[in-house]
Amino acid sequence: MRVLEKMYRSRLGELMSLCTRAVFSLAQPRMIYGYRDKPTRSFRKFTRISSTAVIMSPENLSIADHVWIWHHSIIDATEGIDIEEGVQIGAWVGIFTHGSESAIRLLGHSFVDIKNAERSGYTRGGVKIGKYSFIGAGSKILPGVSIGKGCLVAADAIVNKDVPDFSIVRGQPAKVVGSTLDLDKRHFEKEDFSGTYYDEQALEKILENLKGGSSDDA
Repeated sequence: MRVLEKMYRSRLGELMSLCTRAVFSLAQPRMIYGYRDKPTRSFRKFTRISSTAVIMSPENLSIADHVWIWHHSIIDATEGIDIEEGVQIGAWVGIFTHGSESAIRLLGHSFVDIKNAERSGYTRGGVKIGKYSFIGAGSKILPGVSIGKGCLVAADAIVNKDVPDFSIVRGQPAKVVGSTLDLDKRHFEKEDFSGTYYDEQALEKILENLKGGSSDDA
């Protein structure tokens, strides 16, 4: 395995990724390392995407490195999706940027004769997911939504409006129920993650809160 790992980390990485994807597309679901980001033409060596994930309009999907997309998720990038570094997306997640829920009634049988971009009554809106946010299994993100960095979207949530940085959201529709800063603070009380924590701004807030808590206790 060490030999294969060294080969993957060399210039052969992208070729190995393409071959693996081709083989496992015919087999059981697998997580496959490597994805070429079409908008930037950059190869994301540490991004992992399931062989069963469906990506619509990949030319409109901007995806950073260290992203994880699990089995049977649908990424509809028709109107543009920006997934920042370190985002993890669970299984059976749907991220949508367009919908015909009104257009089908307004246009009737003429619907199929009108180009997508010209259909009246269409819902359209790009989606953005900030760095190191977690999207729980079975959740749905609707068109036009922006999710901040360091967020946690609970399983089966339906996100129909913007989510601020460091938020925990759950429900249908999803509502803010907490902060990942508070959640992470509890982990810092047991172990110091300063050397690996994903965001300097968030780290500073957590350390300030810990210091303040220590002063109060004293």
